[in-house]
Order: sequence, then structure tokens, then C-alpha cells
Amino acid sequence: MFEGLYKLKEQLRPNFEEGGKLHAFWSLFDGFESFLFTPNTTGKRLGAQIHAGNDSKRTMIYVVLALVPCMLFGMYNVGYQHLLATGQLMGGLTAALFWKAFGFGLLAVLPYILVSYIVGLGIEFTVAQWKHEEIAEGFLVTGFLIPLIVPINTPLWMVAVATAFAVIFAKEVFGGTGYNIFNVALITRAFLFFAYPTHMTGDKAFIRTEGTWGWDGGQALVDGFSGATPLTQLATGSSVDLGFWDMVNGLVPGSIGETCVWAILMGAALLLITRTADWRIMFSIIVTGCITALLFNKFGAADNLVAQYPWYMHLVSGGFLFGAVFMATDPVTAARTDCGKWIYGALIGFMAVVVRVLNPGYPEGMMLAILLGNAVAPLIDWCVVQRNINRRLARAKA
Repeated sequence: MFEGLYKLKEQLRPNFEEGGKLHAFWSLFDGFESFLFTPNTTGKRLGAQIHAGNDSKRTMIYVVLALVPCMLFGMYNVGYQHLLATGQLMGGLTAALFWKAFGFGLLAVLPYILVSYIVGLGIEFTVAQWKHEEIAEGFLVTGFLIPLIVPINTPLWMVAVATAFAVIFAKEVFGGTGYNIFNVALITRAFLFFAYPTHMTGDKAFIRTEGTWGWDGGQALVDGFSGATPLTQLATGSSVDLGFWDMVNGLVPGSIGETCVWAILMGAALLLITRTADWRIMFSIIVTGCITALLFNKFGAADNLVAQYPWYMHLVSGGFLFGAVFMATDPVTAARTDCGKWIYGALIGFMAVVVRVLNPGYPEGMMLAILLGNAVAPLIDWCVVQRNINRRLARAKA
């Protein structure tokens, strides 16, 4: 099959090259070619060359594969929460209800994936064509991340507007893939949170109580239904009736792909085995987050439920682990020196818990913590490098 596809690609190539009738769409052709096939060209030989089997395309594919368990579980959980809210699980979970839950979630989540990729890639293709540059693979991961970090009831047009804003103003104006200061997916979520806060928080944002594309709509909700997330319940002064293992298993309200710890750990294992993400960042975020939570448990106000929330519950609540594994480890926006990665991760873990505890209006602090880390990552690296330079100069003088 790939042989025939390759031959077709070569037959079409002259139409897109200089002088061809479709030359205006060369960037589009080049983007699909580099995505489907390994390039047969190399850079000019200028000095020493380092050969490695890794490239940006392979790195992006590893990250997408690592995110697949979160996506699949998120689809199931969307359907599961719908069945739970409408009382269809009163008699227990049967095989038929399992597939109904997954099918419902698939239909609910798929439009978010399509909107994310259509809007984001459309802008990237347009910019690449306008600048006569190659299309980078960066949005392959960003387009997969955006649906995972939004509530299931976010209107699609809002996701489209936020994605366009993030791609243009957080990426393209800085020069495109590899030059952005902030994580593009997180800028999308930040735009949604500050522009449309009522659609990003509360007890109506995270559970699809209506039908999806006309399927299973009009169901009555069970008595006492609440779609608030555990962190939202704490921020509003309510106690959380979910235990540690409930949070680990992930069958709780939350953003589409952030709830299941097992799925996140599977993705983390793949990223670490393939060395796509750095363990120092993950480890420092988790350890510092635990220490900060313990300090609040010990010295925080007794009437502040979030301050008294156990440290281990902070780890499995909201987007803490998801952010530590998939968002903070973005190699473009994270610190790049080994020492800097420890400082960068520690800052994020500390700030995530501080925002959760001290800002009741924003119970999920991971997004703001990572964006702050992105902002200071270049400064952290500069300080680390400068310190090394000064130490070597001091040794040379001695």
C-alpha cells in the first residue's frame, strides 16, 4: 500500500514544484510528504555531524501515543458520567452499558479533536505557505492535547476561537514551532478560562447531561445530581465524598483526559522509556507539590478545606499529574539545563498547590503554575549557565 502511495506522491510532485500549476500549495504537499515518509534529503555538511534515529516527527508521535490511553479513557468516562447522572447505572454496569458509555463518549469527544486539528493545522498551513517555509510537526501534539484539557460541555466555537488565538499569538508571532515561550495548549485553556469562565468551571461544565448528536437525550437526572469536580467542591466549602482510589481510577468529573491516574502513568512510562520527556521535571514537580501540601496541612488555616486536603489527594486531583507528565515537560517551553529542570519543576509543584489553596476562585492551579514556569524557564537556564561560567572562570584564575 505504501509503495503505491509513494509512487502516487512522486507522480504528483512536479505539479507542486517550482513552475507547477499547484506550486502555491507546495508547503501543504511538503507537510504531508514529511509526515507520511522519511525525508530523503540531509543538511549540508558543515563541520562535525551528529547522527541519531530521533527527529521531531518521531518525538511528536511518541507523545501522541503516550496520550492515547488518556484519550480512550476520557471518552469512556464522558459516557460513564452521562449514564451515572441519568440513572442508567442503577442496576450496575453491564457489557452493553460499557459499550454504550464508550460510544457516547466517542461521539462527544470526536468533534473537539476535529475542531482542534482543523483550526490549528489550517492556520499553520496558511502561515507556512505565506512565509514559504516547511510545515512543522509541532501541532500534532498540541491538537491532541487541547481536547484532553477542556470540559466536555465547552461549546465547539469557543474551542475554535481559543485554538486560533493560541496558535497565532502564542506561537506564530514568535516564529513558529520551537520558538514559542508558552505551551500552546495551555494558552488555549487559559484563554477559555479567562474569556468564558462559566463554561470552564462549576457543576455543569464537566458532565454531558444532554444527548450527543441526538443520541440518548431527554433523560431525567437522578436526585441530588452534582457535576462539580472534587477541587470545586472543596473551593466552595463542601466536603469531598470520593476516596483516593476513586480519584486514581478516574471515574470522576473532570476535564476529558485528566482524571485517570493509570492512563497518565502508562503515558509517563512510554515518555520516560523513549527519553521523550525528562524525569527530573516530573519528579521535582511531584516531590515539591507533596512537600508544599504537607506544609499547608501542618500550618494552614483549619477552616480552609483545600489547605487541609491530604497531600496524596492533591497528586491525584485535577490536572496535577497530567500537567506534570505531558505539559510541563514540553521541551520547547521547559528549562533545558539539568540543574534548571530541577528548579523549574520545583517552582511548578510549589505554585500549583499554593494557587489551589490561596485562590478559592481558581481551584485548579496547575495551568497557571506551568505558564509561570514557562515564563521564567529562560531566566532559570541563563542563571544556571552564568553560574557555571563564573565557577570555571574562578577555577581558571586560581
